[in-house]
Amino acid sequence: MVLDREVVAFGGRLWWLDATCGAISADPFSDRPELCFVELPRGSVLPAAAPRDCPDCGDPCGGCGTSKHRRLCVSQGRLRYIEVSQEEPFVLSCFVLDNNGTGWTLEHRLDLSRYETHRYGHPWLPLKGDNTPQVGFLDPLTANVVYMSACITTLEGTPRVVFVVDMKIDLPFRSYAYRSGEPCFVPCVLPPWLGSSQIPSAGNKGVKKNKSLADVLVRADNLQKR
Repeated sequence: MVLDREVVAFGGRLWWLDATCGAISADPFSDRPELCFVELPRGSVLPAAAPRDCPDCGDPCGGCGTSKHRRLCVSQGRLRYIEVSQEEPFVLSCFVLDNNGTGWTLEHRLDLSRYETHRYGHPWLPLKGDNTPQVGFLDPLTANVVYMSACITTLEGTPRVVFVVDMKIDLPFRSYAYRSGEPCFVPCVLPPWLGSSQIPSAGNKGVKKNKSLADVLVRADNLQKR
């Protein structure tokens, strides 16, 4: 077994990804929980004789806890599986679990290697050679939008880029540099009122007005751009 320690909750069950088997799930509230699995799409399952060294961290598979090139996600109320090939051409594929929970249907398949700077305006393109893209997560509310990252070896001062791709129209439409190690992706849906919530000033008497979360996020975003 090559288990990904990341757990996804869907349909009243907890789901794990095993690259040699498929998506494994169990009911955490059952007195006698039984493991069930759905085999990954054809071509996605690692063969039994595959090397056990993790390509991400060098440890035995599972040592780093998560896979950077494949992931289970819940988006628009359905369980989806996304993966990107680790060698050129860097092909991104997205599958959705069938309604009967027994198989997968291909939704999107893109070749990220063909994205060029002159067409899309991103200086970190193209993704070639060692600039291997890694899977982040699917937007919880928009299943065709995927967040990814890549280690850029061809652009000075930009060790890693986080970028967003709309798979429906095959477009990388947003990106920013990430300079503090590897990004940690945590998909979540924030309540609409959170952006206008007031943040206490923590006893700072010099602050006349509490800032909202939206103000803080905008300021943090501006600092990152500098």
